[in-house]
Amino acid sequence: MVNVKRDAYGAMFCTSGAKVCFQTVFGVDFSGAALAGKNAWIAEIQVSSSDSTSPPLELVDLQPLGRVAGQDQRECVYQWLTNRIVASEDALWGMDFPFGLPVELELGSWDDQLNHVAMHSGDAKSYGRSLVELARQRCGAIHIRRETDRETQTPFDCYHYRIIYQTFHGMRDVLLPIKDSPTSAVMPFQVNKLARSMTGKAPTAIRSIVVEACPSSTLKRMQLPHQRYKQTGNKPIDAVHLRNRQLILRGLREIIQISAHRRRVILSNPGGDALDAVLAGVGAWFGWNRVDHGHIASHGRYPREGFVYC
Repeated sequence: MVNVKRDAYGAMFCTSGAKVCFQTVFGVDFSGAALAGKNAWIAEIQVSSSDSTSPPLELVDLQPLGRVAGQDQRECVYQWLTNRIVASEDALWGMDFPFGLPVELELGSWDDQLNHVAMHSGDAKSYGRSLVELARQRCGAIHIRRETDRETQTPFDCYHYRIIYQTFHGMRDVLLPIKDSPTSAVMPFQVNKLARSMTGKAPTAIRSIVVEACPSSTLKRMQLPHQRYKQTGNKPIDAVHLRNRQLILRGLREIIQISAHRRRVILSNPGGDALDAVLAGVGAWFGWNRVDHGHIASHGRYPREGFVYC
């Protein structure tokens, strides 16, 4: 993927001293709905190779996942997505759903958590209810936020009823199928897998890295409007939501180049899902380049319950 070395603290660096480099960043606004392809979007972002004064990122494609997958049914969308991740090269993927569960639930390692989700015989809603009951038994609490949720101010805990469909299907139908791919690494859970690849100790090089993103957390970090930009009910966008989207795009101008056509797509998309896909990619890229990877790799919770790159 890139020529790198691994320092004593587990951080990954290019031989030039910069962090792991990417040519492309993909942002995915994920959906756990039965017709996930209608509301889930994917943004393809090119990373500039120059040190010019232009923005370091350029949005080169932005589409609903159903359009690129050819069908809206979530099974087809997820199959297309996992295949695309595994086939991508020099790519960073920012995915807008929780990758892991709180350590307080005592479900074991990340691999154990994925298997726990996969073995559940019911749907996402019943799985969320089972986690609520488990939390009650373990801690006497109903909802437990991961440490990264508290730090990055995600809107919900990872098994809240508003997000459990994303968590359930994201972990079971996307992360589990790519977990054992020799060309992909899900971070920070698979830091050792990435390290072996980067040091030439693995037979196949890692070509894509997948991280958890959160558009709302990215907006909060950038001090941009993080509420009232997502119009609900598939209604035409009103003046308040339009103004907030315009403010967000203005705040992104120095970071990512967006054509006039795609700006119109972002401003007119009723649910704000197109904008969230862009924010997932931008947040993942920002997060990857600014965090202390050694600290994350050695942390007591992140490699077990996840880390939001924003």
